[in-house]
Amino acid sequence: MTRALFEELVLFLAPFVIFALYLVLRRRNPFAKAHWNGQVPWLAIAGLLVVIAGLVYTGLVAERRTGAYVPPHLENGKLVPGQFK
Repeated sequence: MTRALFEELVLFLAPFVIFALYLVLRRRNPFAKAHWNGQVPWLAIAGLLVVIAGLVYTGLVAERRTGAYVPPHLENGKLVPGQFK
């Protein structure tokens, strides 16, 4: 679950990082508040759109498992991991 939240956080922050890199390439200080004024709402919207696109993409191409799930169990004293059969 933590991995899924981290991936979505990275997708949300991507437009902010790209904009900061743009400022660096333009030889402007990315830490100056003046360069970010008016841009933050648009970057937040872009971040949300990227997250939504990522969720839709994952939902469309994710591997689907069919069959019954067998939970982890012990066989002859050894732990057998859960699996789909």
